[in-house]
Amino acid sequence: MHTTTAVPHIGRGTAHRAARSSAVRAAARGGFVARGVIYLLVGVLALRIAFGDSGEQADRGGALAELAARPFGSLLIWALGLGLAGMALWRLSEAGFGAAGPDGHKAGTRLLSLARFVFYAVVSFSVVSFAAGKQGSGSGASDQQSRDATAQALGLPGGPWLVAAAGAGIAVAGAWIAVRAVLRKFRKHLNGGGMSPRLRRGVEVLGISGGLARGGVFAVAGVFVVKAAVTYDPGRAKGMDDTLRSFADTPAGPWLLAAIAAGLALFGLFSFTMARWRNF
Repeated sequence: MHTTTAVPHIGRGTAHRAARSSAVRAAARGGFVARGVIYLLVGVLALRIAFGDSGEQADRGGALAELAARPFGSLLIWALGLGLAGMALWRLSEAGFGAAGPDGHKAGTRLLSLARFVFYAVVSFSVVSFAAGKQGSGSGASDQQSRDATAQALGLPGGPWLVAAAGAGIAVAGAWIAVRAVLRKFRKHLNGGGMSPRLRRGVEVLGISGGLARGGVFAVAGVFVVKAAVTYDPGRAKGMDDTLRSFADTPAGPWLLAAIAAGLALFGLFSFTMARWRNF
């Protein structure tokens, strides 16, 4: 009599175990490593800009171009693209079956995982496209891409409002990233059982400083998008490269850019630690 109800229950249990499988965990770890490599390279490129090498492009395209110029660069870029695809797969499994932790099955958490899946799927596709030779897809300057996307959105009915809402959302997301870093929200995701107190403190330094820098860049980029909407000028929108350069135009000068760049590099290192110590 209970067979019909037991079968769906068994099916859900099997799917849930698949989402927690060693293959999905390995894909997630590969994704964290790939994310770490990109942020580490962007941070290094931004540091070069801060110290006078203005010819560099401090964004994902610049990071891929930097790798492409190295021995076995093409293989490394393929590995990054596949790693980011693994990150997308893991986020999709969280959206479908819930994430680890007591809040993992809440609707808000699963929607956030779905948004992250879309983001990493797009980034993975762009990196793989670059590796396959379609360099315009993955290595185009983020600044030009931001201006083009803003110009297209401004031309839509209600375009300025849509662009302003998108910019505000990016700015709020940046502030959210920074605040969560300061509050050390990442600690609940860490498997601290095998970590020494010194290692734990080091990871917290990486997480706070890296999260602050990453959140700051997102927040400022969002403000530029809002300015583009208010002035109806897509040229006001900035990608990561121009956003980073804007920090050098403040009274703090190149030193603020150097601090942000170092923070992004530290976020890359933090991603490496998450690949090793994160709970899945």
